[in-house]
Amino acid sequence: MMRQASFDQYLEDKPRVFRAIFPDKERSQQLNEEEWRINMIPVDFLFQTVKPVIDMRIRCKSQGIEYPPGVPDHITKLVELEIIRWELQGLDDVLKPSHFSLGVKGVLYPDRRGPRTRLKGRLEMNISFILPAVLSLIPEKVRRQVTESVLKRLMENMRSKVNGSLLADYNAFKREKSIKLE
Repeated sequence: MMRQASFDQYLEDKPRVFRAIFPDKERSQQLNEEEWRINMIPVDFLFQTVKPVIDMRIRCKSQGIEYPPGVPDHITKLVELEIIRWELQGLDDVLKPSHFSLGVKGVLYPDRRGPRTRLKGRLEMNISFILPAVLSLIPEKVRRQVTESVLKRLMENMRSKVNGSLLADYNAFKREKSIKLE
């Protein structure tokens, strides 16, 4: 008889979860037990190539202790993702905003209600910045479209990584960890 490893066990392996979401080893490095630095894919913005670098913290939480708002009490385990530091490399001083704030928090967890287990998640992103004078000459509608396009690409990329890479890696984890019961 075979017993498969649970998704809760999978979530405890934070380095593995990170590698499933961000598989490009050349663009990321582990800083400590909970933190990784990621050199994101460069973004072309107004004749400049911006290279975002983020530091992300991944924590595994269980039994409802310190769960973020909105996560049901019956969830046994979750992974919380948070960008704790960031840098925009490659911008000329003329194009650097005088103020730039980025906040990203996310959560992933298995929801076992009903006949099938489903992976649920939520990602919250807050960005605020003050435009440099040179960019204020560009119409607001154009600036908004460019910003929304960049954010949409980032969100779609993360969603596809979670939906594809993470679930595929979990299936591999189950195969690796299958235990024979005698």
